[in-house]
Amino acid sequence: MWKLERQRRSKMFTLPINNLAGKEVGKVDLDEKIFDGKVNKSLLHQVTVMYMANKRQGTANTKTRAHVSGGNSKPWRQKGTGKARVGSSRSPLWRKGGIVFGPHPRDYSYQVPQKMKKKALICSLNSRLNDNLVQILEELKVDSGKTKDFSNIIQALSLDKKTIFVCDNPADSVVRSSRNIKNVNLKGPQTINALDVLLHKNIIITKKALGELTARLQKGE
Repeated sequence: MWKLERQRRSKMFTLPINNLAGKEVGKVDLDEKIFDGKVNKSLLHQVTVMYMANKRQGTANTKTRAHVSGGNSKPWRQKGTGKARVGSSRSPLWRKGGIVFGPHPRDYSYQVPQKMKKKALICSLNSRLNDNLVQILEELKVDSGKTKDFSNIIQALSLDKKTIFVCDNPADSVVRSSRNIKNVNLKGPQTINALDVLLHKNIIITKKALGELTARLQKGE
């Protein structure tokens, strides 16, 4: 019974292939063993937290009473003044004193198994596929290298949110034309990860990059 329910949840995705003008020029069937529409939210959360932790600089630093200047002698004698006893003017209780339990430079990064990273990438792509937010592009080419021409491509594809273009070895003209456009990023099929997908609403994959991405996700099956 469980196997039957699992089979029912599987999906077969067939996506149109668009050209730079936004017109359909063909169709492509995605590998149903990988792109089956299933999303493991718990796994996605674990891997996303790992990627975000690895991005932290960890450079926050505060000075303890051992690092602030001054405070070598007692402000006043121990007894007879009627005041509370104080050993140093750099006590954490005093203004300009040291900080207790403050942050110090540290490395927040850690790793999870490669199989978890790959499965999380598959889940993130399935999540976008379920919401019809993945498009296949015949090719990504901007000969002029002008931002205006890349903006025309975005308009033709009706992309109004954060978008990531997955393409193999983009030409310098493509990189130049896209780098000044807000909320648009380029990524290769061998370097894209689950966090890259989740941080963008629209996923645009070139036909060639789709083949390389599928081959990458098929390894180790």
